[in-house]
Amino acid sequence: MMNLRKLHQNEQGQTALEAAIILIAFVVVASIFAFAILSAGTASTERGEEAIYSGLESVQSSMAIRGAVIAAEGTGAAADTVATVTFTLALVTGGEPVDLTAGAGQRVIISYRDEDSFVNSLTFATSFIGQNDTDSLLEDGELAQLVVTMPVDPDELAADTQFTLEVKPPSGAVLNITRTTPAALEAIMELR
Repeated sequence: MMNLRKLHQNEQGQTALEAAIILIAFVVVASIFAFAILSAGTASTERGEEAIYSGLESVQSSMAIRGAVIAAEGTGAAADTVATVTFTLALVTGGEPVDLTAGAGQRVIISYRDEDSFVNSLTFATSFIGQNDTDSLLEDGELAQLVVTMPVDPDELAADTQFTLEVKPPSGAVLNITRTTPAALEAIMELR
C-alpha cells in the first residue's frame, strides 16, 4: 500500500505533460485556421487579378476617332438623306491590333441606331492613310479610314436627325460615334 501512495504523491510531471499536450493541440488548431485563412486570401487575390487582366484586355484594343466625321448626301432616289459616313480610326496608345477586314471575313461589326430604328451590321470599306504595313490590321501608329454605307430607307437619316454608329471589335471596348445631321443636307458635310 505504501508503494501505491508514493506513486500518487508526486504528480507534477504528469500535470506538465497534460499542459504540453493542450498547448500543442491549440497550436495545431491555430495553424489549421491560419492555413484556411491564407488559402482563402490567395484564392480571392487570384480572382481579383483575373478581373483586372480581363478589364485591361477589354480596354487595350480600344480605338479612337482621329479627325472629323464626314457625311455624304445620297443621289437620285436617296437624295435628301445621308448615304455614307466617313471617319478615321486609330488605336489608343498601347492597344492590341484590330482586324478591319471588310466583306466576307469581316471581324469588326458596325451598327446603326437612332430613336426609331436599329441596324446591326452595316457594310463598310477600309483604306489606310499614311504609314501602314499593307495588312488589314489597325496597329499602333496607323490610321484607317472607314466609309460606312448607311441604311437605304429614305426616312432613316434625313436632316436634323441624331444617330449613333457603334464600332464593335471582336474584343475590347465598343466605340460609340454619336452625331446629328445638319438642318439642311449638302453634298459633303461635317457632322457634329
